[in-house]
Amino acid sequence: MTLQIGNIALENRLFVAPMAGVTDRPFRMLCRELGAGYAVSEMVTSRKELWGTLKTSRRANHDGEPGPISVQIAGTDADMMSEAAQYNIERGAQIIDINMGCPAKKVCNKWAGSALMRDEPLALEIVEAVVTAAAPHQVPVTLKMRTGWSEDHRNAVTLARRFEQAGVQMLTVHGRTREQGYKGFAEYDTIAAVKAAVRIPVVANGDITSPEKARDVLALTGADAVMVGRAAQGRPWIFREIAHFLATGTHLAPPLVVEVRRLMLDHLREHYALYGDYSGVRTARKHIGWYVRALPGGEAFRGAMNAIEDCDEQLRAVAGFFDTLATRMDRIPHASDAVEPSDEHAADTLA
Repeated sequence: MTLQIGNIALENRLFVAPMAGVTDRPFRMLCRELGAGYAVSEMVTSRKELWGTLKTSRRANHDGEPGPISVQIAGTDADMMSEAAQYNIERGAQIIDINMGCPAKKVCNKWAGSALMRDEPLALEIVEAVVTAAAPHQVPVTLKMRTGWSEDHRNAVTLARRFEQAGVQMLTVHGRTREQGYKGFAEYDTIAAVKAAVRIPVVANGDITSPEKARDVLALTGADAVMVGRAAQGRPWIFREIAHFLATGTHLAPPLVVEVRRLMLDHLREHYALYGDYSGVRTARKHIGWYVRALPGGEAFRGAMNAIEDCDEQLRAVAGFFDTLATRMDRIPHASDAVEPSDEHAADTLA
């Protein structure tokens, strides 16, 4: 089943969530290779003075990335957000996504991200400005938000209607308030209410960690697609597992150890190429940790990674770990044995 955003047809209804420090170009491309139909970039700031920084230039790097290229922008000023949309469109963005979902304090303290849901007039002003900037280029605008700021201030349905009227062409709703962060459990009644209130596609996000959960959330909400975040960290093949289950009702076998070895090494090489040797070997550690966290000897290996400061040495260590693992098992253990990333870490990374 395909999905349309404006004039753009997506491959399927399985999306990669934007996660700061995680969903860079190598990770997005890996998830696309493994079954995701759509991936949104890490959020790019609307502050013009930061566009020339190395951090932003990496986030705006789409070299060799398959379309559609979707870039998430964040900010609190309508004019600045309009400029940010134009800036990213000029650099290849085919879809602009507005961030009103990030709960991180460093974002919300500046009244960006999910904090914008507290100021409905400003939120609407920003949406109108971005839609106006993107329209001449025929670039659709999407938006990611939460159910509301707090338990007593759930306004996702009200905002969804206004955003649709302003020209937003797809909405993603994370089933938690900003107050919750990533604690507790996502609820899907609000997502279902948003879906019932608008005619544009709605994407369900939050706690989608298995094929069964994806199926159930789609059924509960009536959503047009699901967005996976933390569950794809170290397990990017979750997208093909979900796709297979939705299509057949049966489970796909976990990947072979030798396949994961190849995927990891390819991922690391692409990671080093983007970040350079010094930053690459250090920022790769979190990805390696996620891949091995549920594997025999994974915790000890994860600790050893922190002492390695050379890319080639890191590659050899990873290759050796999986070569040894392949002598013990053919396939990666079932996902139910995996350990989820901590809420504290997730709160710093998910947008």
